[in-house]
Amino acid sequence: MWLAGPARRRPVGGVPADLRLGFHLERGMRVGLFGGSFNPAHAGHAHVAQTAMRRLHLDRMIWLVSPQNPLKSGRDTASLAERMAGARRMAGSNPRMIVSDAEARLGSAYTVDTLNRLKARFPGVKFVWIMGSDNLASFHRWRGWTDIARTTPIAVVARPDTLMQSRSAPAARRYAAARRPSREAALLADAPMPAWTYLCAPLNSTSSTKLRTVASTLSQSALS
Repeated sequence: MWLAGPARRRPVGGVPADLRLGFHLERGMRVGLFGGSFNPAHAGHAHVAQTAMRRLHLDRMIWLVSPQNPLKSGRDTASLAERMAGARRMAGSNPRMIVSDAEARLGSAYTVDTLNRLKARFPGVKFVWIMGSDNLASFHRWRGWTDIARTTPIAVVARPDTLMQSRSAPAARRYAAARRPSREAALLADAPMPAWTYLCAPLNSTSSTKLRTVASTLSQSALS
């Protein structure tokens, strides 16, 4: 593997730097980065990933399972191993869908740092950040969110109950002039930045919060 740090590109044991992350990307690939806690992963996540891969004509979709979302409490967060396993089940057998703990391996707590490190490791790869519309509504609270928007194309996939809230979100208003029509989604990876698009598709109402609530209710019922 490679020793950490941009100036220390000396291989150890003959293992290429990219294999340390568990996946390999070629220059020129169009790659979606779908980050989240996936606590737990569900059909709504699969819907977002599949919609983005199809509409953006992506070569790969990488599910970046976060060690811990800085905006959420770790008290109710399942272990990384459990959430990775759930994400793999939802990603299915499509070899172009990759579930990764790259953020833990890179030591990145924030998306802006993850993007910078992946771009440094994979020069020439065309990354697109993928998010559901529920995340666009709070995107302005992310560390370095304007840096992300200025340097990485963003695709937002519509999610239930957040359609109006997300479209009027601070990030949507700030970058209104950079929004590309959804009919040009396949061109997003090559668009001059900042650039983002909003993709509407048949909605999937499953959410991690609802699933955790159901699981908690069933657990309490079993104990009573």
